Amino acid sequence: MPEPVLLSIAASLATRAVGGLYELVRRQFADDPVATAALTAAEGAPADSPQVRALGEALERATAADPGFAGRLREHDSVTQTGRVTNSISGTVHGHVLQAGDIQGGVTFN
Repeated sequence: MPEPVLLSIAASLATRAVGGLYELVRRQFADDPVATAALTAAEGAPADSPQVRALGEALERATAADPGFAGRLREHDSVTQTGRVTNSISGTVHGHVLQAGDIQGGVTFN
């Protein structure tokens, strides 16, 4: 069974929710008709569907075969986690930084 992050990415691919992610995977799968078929079959399928699971398995095979692809795919992880927010910041920051998911109400910096 694919690891949960790959299933989450597969679910995002099914809805094409993340810009650039679909094209990244489509290009990676271009020479693999089985993986391409899994990507096509998952389009529009619910996150818990057999089609999304099959896509997760195709992603698992592709990431095991190509560590570079695995890294590029995981760069999208923070925007594909359903129900989760993963915030990160890098570089030098001057002043206040706010990274969050849903905020109810106001935010004030002192």
